[in-house]
Amino acid sequence: MKNIWATLMLLTGILCTGTAAALDPINYQSPAEEQRFKALAAELRCVMCQNQSIADSNAPIAHDLRMEVLRLMREGRSDDEIKQYLVERYTDFVLYEPPMRGGNWLLWMGPFVLLLIGGIAVATVIRTKNKQPDAAGNGAAGEEW
Repeated sequence: MKNIWATLMLLTGILCTGTAAALDPINYQSPAEEQRFKALAAELRCVMCQNQSIADSNAPIAHDLRMEVLRLMREGRSDDEIKQYLVERYTDFVLYEPPMRGGNWLLWMGPFVLLLIGGIAVATVIRTKNKQPDAAGNGAAGEEW
């Protein structure tokens, strides 16, 4: 059993190393381009990893998206144009801060609605408990045990 786990760990390590080695570093034309690229990549979500930006993800799709963003930057497109291009291909999901529109209002307001419902439920339970008489039927506060 130990040999199987050791083999699986070795294969996992080899696969992860191969993926990392396949991702070439980006050669920036200027420090300004690098700064702009990193800021933009941090605002875009990896469509495969879902909870990582394309800057942080090692997934092949994130690498492709980074290269696409760099290509669009070098074509002279603005950050908003690049984001719009990616939204057209991957929907608002690719943005870490999607705009509030008809379909995603629940994502924006959902936590507040749940907090409000929870507060109302707690207040209702507390009021109900305070109005109930003592469980033994006698409400004498100074009663001995």
